[in-house]
Amino acid sequence: MKLAILGPISWRTPPHHYGAWETVVTNLTEGLASRGYDVTLFASSDSRTAGRLEAVAPRPYSEDETLDPKVWEALHISSVMERAAEFDLIHSNFDFLPLTYSRLVDTPMLTTVHGFSIDQFRLVYRKYRDSFFVSISDADRDPYLRYVATVYNGLRLDEFTFNSSPDDYLAFVGRIHPDKGVHLAIEVALRAGRRLLIAGIIQDQEYFDACIKPCLNDRLEFIGPVGPHERDLLFGNAAASLHLTTIPERFGLAMAESMAVGTPVVGIDLGSVREVVADGETGFVVDDVDGAVAAIERIAGIDRRACRVRVESMFSAEVMVDGYLAAYSKVLGEDIRLPQQHEVRNSSV
Repeated sequence: MKLAILGPISWRTPPHHYGAWETVVTNLTEGLASRGYDVTLFASSDSRTAGRLEAVAPRPYSEDETLDPKVWEALHISSVMERAAEFDLIHSNFDFLPLTYSRLVDTPMLTTVHGFSIDQFRLVYRKYRDSFFVSISDADRDPYLRYVATVYNGLRLDEFTFNSSPDDYLAFVGRIHPDKGVHLAIEVALRAGRRLLIAGIIQDQEYFDACIKPCLNDRLEFIGPVGPHERDLLFGNAAASLHLTTIPERFGLAMAESMAVGTPVVGIDLGSVREVVADGETGFVVDDVDGAVAAIERIAGIDRRACRVRVESMFSAEVMVDGYLAAYSKVLGEDIRLPQQHEVRNSSV
């Protein structure tokens, strides 16, 4: 099987700091390549992969404001579509736009829906509902689309160090945006009397200036974007991480990253949070800030080893690769496993 992985070009693959989609694409591509599959990654020119790299965009457009996203996205997507006949399957991780090319080529395309960022995006997905789709959680499914599986996002566990003896601070890692509820994390930390470390890119400067910056002090600290090593330490030394989104979560990679180092999660019960966090076992799924404050008081009772085990069994890169191989088999109508490789497990839920 010759497989084309169409990744985003907003950030490098893998990303230096922020880039959830790019992280997932990296983990999938490298997992497939390590098993001997013929995989070509379409990403920005500075990306890294053990497979073949095909690139048009010289740099990620979020890292170079001189690059017009529309221009480079169009060139990027067309580069794989013009070569579609070279591949047995195109796996798109580029949101809705590649679907508009899909009926112009004979090669089947599988689209991972990483979320409906704007509700109007559903209009495109629904027009092409005869295509093949994978959801990243059961909660983030559209009733009009044809899904072949739910495949949870997967982490490379060698990048996450289990820590059984944390400090007592709380951690927030994510975009600094109202959707992510950073202001709620601050409220919880203040009411619980805990130190809070906040990490992430500022996506909404006005929100940061009005709601976050005035609260910062020696106990409420903003440390900016973090790379893999810094993230590992930040999560690993935390007593708990806060995931208090104000909109339904699509998957929530930060929750899995937190549990991978043994740190339990306190999350608002929106979207996929209950799928990712085992309530009472790897953290607490709560309804509001009051529930989050109460959960912090009980967080020491969570077995940190159980957090790691949940990620190993459900959210590892290996499990994700198995899930996508099963999905590819469904799309192609054939068994595509290599005899010497892992058995393919059905990751649909």
